[in-house]
Amino acid sequence: MRSTMKKMTCRALVVSLLALSFQTANAGMISADQAAAANAAQTDRALVMSVLDRAETTAQLQAQGIDPAMARERVAAMTDQEVQVLAQDMQTAPAGALSSAGWLAVILIAAAVWYFAFRK
Repeated sequence: MRSTMKKMTCRALVVSLLALSFQTANAGMISADQAAAANAAQTDRALVMSVLDRAETTAQLQAQGIDPAMARERVAAMTDQEVQVLAQDMQTAPAGALSSAGWLAVILIAAAVWYFAFRK
């Protein structure tokens, strides 16, 4: 009786070892670019979250009917690539100033007003 139980247990263990797949771990070197990309993603996400934590940003979100906590959750759910694009847009956007096209439009309008106002 005991040997039958041992045989059945051994057979069950052998079958389970053969039937279940085991994944092996692979160790390898990562490049400096991969390490920098991972660090950049964390930095970009921290930048976007710090902007969301500002009082004026929170006030603007609430004025538009957006819950700031929900905005933080949505940023947390974004992929690294989406956060990178958003952070890049935030860094390159003019901060309340006119862009070069805006200045060109102001100069052209001023020139037209001056031309038609002082024309004899």
